[in-house]
Amino acid sequence: MRGVDLHQHLWPPPLVELLRRRTRAPYLRDWQLVTGGEPAYEIPPRDHEVAPRIELDHRAGIGLACVSLSAPLGIESLPRGEAGELLDAWHDGARELPGHFAAWASVPAVEPDLTGLSGLLAGSFVGVQLPATSLGTPAGWEAQAQVLRAAELRDKPVFVHPGPMPALGALPPWWAPVVDYVAQLQAAWWAWHAFGGRGQFPQLRLVFAAGAGLAPVHHERLAARGGHLGAVDPDVFVDTSSYGAQGLDALTRALGIDALVLGSDRPYAEPLQSLLGEAATRAMRVDNPYRALGRRPHPGHETADQMEAVA
Repeated sequence: MRGVDLHQHLWPPPLVELLRRRTRAPYLRDWQLVTGGEPAYEIPPRDHEVAPRIELDHRAGIGLACVSLSAPLGIESLPRGEAGELLDAWHDGARELPGHFAAWASVPAVEPDLTGLSGLLAGSFVGVQLPATSLGTPAGWEAQAQVLRAAELRDKPVFVHPGPMPALGALPPWWAPVVDYVAQLQAAWWAWHAFGGRGQFPQLRLVFAAGAGLAPVHHERLAARGGHLGAVDPDVFVDTSSYGAQGLDALTRALGIDALVLGSDRPYAEPLQSLLGEAATRAMRVDNPYRALGRRPHPGHETADQMEAVA
């Protein structure tokens, strides 16, 4: 059975066109991306071509790729009109992708359209992505309560992804993903627990990108400092993006294999092929991602339409 990759990025043409029209960050000049905080980045055009991506996924045994807007662009936190226009382009373009793909919805940080979000989640969108920069404190989770409730009511998960990095001067290109993104995810992980998120949203499923910045590995330190998280939450998942055997082994020891889901961050990294033996690999690549999405595995060639059919 082909796997489900919960964390990929693919920019559809309507979004690319709008980014090229912009004169302030985030914007594209041809394929050079300029953001507010990170160094300008030259994007290989093939990274966002549909047919080559599907071919690469099939070679890696991926039958369904869940794509999200790149939250580090900072689109969600733009002024409401700008954010809404770009997010509409994202949603319109994502709907046109072939059945190999399913998409995460996104909402503006200011005045999110909850009715529109509910409609997206009632349709083909697998859940809603929120930037970790919006969730780094208990108050941040509280501020997103209506968005969280909309996802919970539609039985769709929330995907916590790193958000934009502030402008900090000259830094190496690896700084944001290695330092800033990790810190954002760790803060969002601890803030969810400090907020008492499970008590507030008893049915909500969460997926944290990049192993939640390995925050669960620090549960020992929490206990040493007088904190307590209780039992592992079966509806909170961490994806595997950018980590290998050492990090994922540590996460498995902290959370158990049932919490790990395949997420590659493609085109920036490759899908993990194996982890801790055949049974663990299947759990991470197939069974756990379907549970995170609230679906059952469908034998054969999985697509977003087939997932809906077996709901």
